[in-house]
Amino acid sequence: MIDREPPMLDVIAPLVIPNTTKIVLVSLDGLGGLPRPETGRSELETARLPNLSQLASEAACGLIRHVAPGITPGSGPGHLGLFGYDPLRFQVGRGVLEALGIEFDLRPGDIAARGNFCTVDRAGRITDRRAGRISTDLCVRLTERLRTIRLPGVEVLVEPVKEHRFVLVLRARGRAGAAKLSAQLSESDPQLLDKPPLTIKALHPKAKATAALVNKFVAEARRLLADATPANMVLVRGFDQSPQLPRFPEVYGLRSAAIAAYPMYRGLARVVGMEVLKTGSTFAEELATLRDHWDAYDFFFVHYKDTDKAGEDGDFDAKVDALERLDRAIPEIRALKPDVLIVSGDHATPSILAAHGWQPVPVLVWSRYCGADVVTAFTERACGAGSLGVIPAQHLMPLVMANALRLTKFGA
Repeated sequence: MIDREPPMLDVIAPLVIPNTTKIVLVSLDGLGGLPRPETGRSELETARLPNLSQLASEAACGLIRHVAPGITPGSGPGHLGLFGYDPLRFQVGRGVLEALGIEFDLRPGDIAARGNFCTVDRAGRITDRRAGRISTDLCVRLTERLRTIRLPGVEVLVEPVKEHRFVLVLRARGRAGAAKLSAQLSESDPQLLDKPPLTIKALHPKAKATAALVNKFVAEARRLLADATPANMVLVRGFDQSPQLPRFPEVYGLRSAAIAAYPMYRGLARVVGMEVLKTGSTFAEELATLRDHWDAYDFFFVHYKDTDKAGEDGDFDAKVDALERLDRAIPEIRALKPDVLIVSGDHATPSILAAHGWQPVPVLVWSRYCGADVVTAFTERACGAGSLGVIPAQHLMPLVMANALRLTKFGA
């Protein structure tokens, strides 16, 4: 439950002043890494990043901690922190973000969950949590099977998202039925291989009926997908209902736009009130969208997914390549002459973990007024010595707004 706005948003909103400055936030999903044992260098330290290094040498640098020490953030809380929302106060389930990301008509009372097609062996143990990242075309065909599932008292809505991902929505029939649905459910994904999917459990007594419905859906899904290897089972997680958050454009006084190829990140932007721009499936197309809409907005959130995909696959070299591709795009972004340019990420995805990590991630804030520090490389260790220090993610936006000359002073 959200009972009041975080103090940081309370402080910022009255200080906001109009300006014409332009801001670009580039989020490298899963940016942070850890050293490869054979070399002692992380992915960022291994990659050739001349443009990011030059930018870091002109910027104020540091590290961002997204939730708290030792707490591994999901992409939702990671990005909410970058947008200035305390992720401990504002929690949004993955299902809602995926649904909004595909512009699904999520209604009051709907329960939304993120689904993965996965692979299980004959004993029911998970051998691939993403079913080999099946094609989106196959995902569409398999969701057609899942749409045949019927559950008592609710409408079952299943929508394909991208690759192995889909959205499951339970919609009660009538107002009385809606009151009986609850999103306070555990998840079926154990986040480990060689384990069977978990049984969905009620986290509150009022959620018992909903847990039973979801478990019935999962059982029916396994039956319907038995011959669909590698996508012969489903995992569901991130149950939630549509939340009401303070609107980013109103808090910060910014005409704000989001550019993201992946639906979930479009959902994140939409849930805080950003306008989501139509774009293609590649980062080059995202940059083209940025250029095409440059004059219409003050703030651009630009998402880059390839770093996270490689990290989750445990592919160190692929993550290095992804970082180098992003680096080659930096001059194109700088050519637009933003007044403030931020490069950071929503969480670490070290290749040696093949999963999200709890480690803080590098951040740089470039502007005419940033007060460049001693950092000359955009890496974990280098940025750790920067003037920004280690800051909570939700403290980034006040720095951004200050560098954009969009805040007046606090107090007399």
